[in-house]
Amino acid sequence: MNRITARRVAFNIHALKSARRTLCNNAGVKIPGEDCDQDLADNLPVHDVAIVGGGMVGMALACSLANTPLTKKLNVAIIDSNPALLSSAVIKKEDPPDPRVSTVTPATIALFQEHRHAYFDKMQVWDYTGLGYTRYNAKDINKEVLGCVVENKVLHRSLLSCLQNAGSEQKIYPFKLNSMSTQPSSSSTRHGSLAKLELSDGHSLYAKLVVGADGSKSRVKELAGITSTGWKYSQNAIICTVQHTQENFCAWQRFLPKGPIALLPIGDNFSNIVWTMSPDESSNCKSMSELDFVEELNRALDSGYGPRPKSQLSGAPPFSWLTNADRTASSADDLFEAAPKITKLASERMVFPLSLNHANRYVSKRVAIIGDAAHTVHPLAGQGVNMGFGDAFSLSKVISQGIAVGSDIGELSLLKRYESERKPANVTMMAILDGFQKAYSIDFGPLNVLRAAAFQGAHYISPLKKNIISYASGEQRFPLFS
Repeated sequence: MNRITARRVAFNIHALKSARRTLCNNAGVKIPGEDCDQDLADNLPVHDVAIVGGGMVGMALACSLANTPLTKKLNVAIIDSNPALLSSAVIKKEDPPDPRVSTVTPATIALFQEHRHAYFDKMQVWDYTGLGYTRYNAKDINKEVLGCVVENKVLHRSLLSCLQNAGSEQKIYPFKLNSMSTQPSSSSTRHGSLAKLELSDGHSLYAKLVVGADGSKSRVKELAGITSTGWKYSQNAIICTVQHTQENFCAWQRFLPKGPIALLPIGDNFSNIVWTMSPDESSNCKSMSELDFVEELNRALDSGYGPRPKSQLSGAPPFSWLTNADRTASSADDLFEAAPKITKLASERMVFPLSLNHANRYVSKRVAIIGDAAHTVHPLAGQGVNMGFGDAFSLSKVISQGIAVGSDIGELSLLKRYESERKPANVTMMAILDGFQKAYSIDFGPLNVLRAAAFQGAHYISPLKKNIISYASGEQRFPLFS
C-alpha cells in the first residue's frame, strides 16, 4: 500500500513539473505564485568573479587571484573575444619583435615568467636645448636593473601560462559583453542580488563581482553608469621597432619642442621607438620613406632641434647656484652619451592619438574597474601598464581580505577599500605626467632655463636622484601614500 501511495505521489510531482514547464513555455501563461524565470535562471552558470577583458591587466588580476591562498579556489570567468586567449601559438625567439611594448618595473616583472624581454640598467633624459641632462644608474640604489621592456604579446602569453599553471578554476568566454544588470536585494531567486551578464552569443551568467578590465572604451564602465573626466592632447604617438649596430642596455628619452622621443631596448640589436608629435608630423613620418624616417629618428635622438648637452668633467656644473650642487661628473656613468645610431626599421610604423582620462569613481555595487578602464595617461614615462597592474594587485588583495572575514566580495563597502587605495595614487601619477607633458610642450626661454635646472638638480643632488630612481623602479611609493 505504501509503495502504491509513493508511486502516485512521485507521479503527481512529475506531472506537476511537466505541466509547469508546458505552461511556462506558453506565451503569457504563468502558474500563480511561480516564477518561470527563476527556473531558467537556476540553470545559468554562477561565478565568484567575472573579469571582462582578458588583456594584460585583466590577466594580471586573474593570475593574482589564482596564486593567492584565500582566492585561489574562486570560480573566475574571463570574458573576452580576443582569439589569443584560446590560441596555443608559441612565440618564437627568432620572430621579429612587435612594436607594441610595455616598460615594467622590477617590482612588477618579478611576479611574471616572461621569456623574451630586455632589462636596462641605465636611463638618460635630456632636453633639446642642450642646457641640461640627467642620468640614472641601477647601482645608485644598489640594484642590478632599473626596468624591463617586454612586448605586449609576450607579457600576455606569460600571464596566460601563469594562469594555466596555477590549477585554479576559471572559464574563458570568447564573446563580448552585451548587457549587465543587478537583481534587487529583495529578489526571491537563489542568486539574490548577483550581477547578471548577457553575452554576444546569447548566453548569460551570474557573478558576485564584475571587474571591468576592458580598456579605455570600457563596456562595463558604461553599463555601470561610471562617468569620466579627461581631455585629448593635440599629440599622436608613433611607435615602431628599429635596429642598430650594437646591443642597447639604456633607456633614452629626449624632450623635443613638440613632444618626447624614447628609445627603449628590447633585446639583441633591437629597440623600440615611442615618439610623441603633432598629428600633422605623425602623418608625415608615417608616410615618408624608410630611409628618410630613419634619418629623422637619428636627428631627433642626437643634435637635431638643438645641441647635445655638455658633460661636466671639471668645475661646478651649470645651474649649481640653483641646485646647491658642488660635485662634478666623477665617473663614466655620469657623462652624457649619444644614443646608439639607428640603421634600419624592423617593423611597421603605428600611430595612436593621445589623451588623459580618469573615472570619477572606480566601484559600484558588484562592479570594479581597473587599468585603462579607470585611467589612461600620456606614455612619456611608460607608467600606464604599471598603474594597471597596481590596480589589479590592490583589488586582488581587497578581495582576499573580504574572504578572510566572510564578507560578500561584491559589497560596495569592501570595494571602496580598493578605490581608496588606488585612486589617490593614480591621480597623483596622472598629475605628474600631465604636468611634464605641459611643461615640455612650451618653448619659452625662462621656462627652458628652469627645465634645465630641474635636470641638473635630478642629476647632481644624490638624495633626490636616488628617490626618483626608487619611485620609477617601483621600489618605493610617493611619501603621500606610504
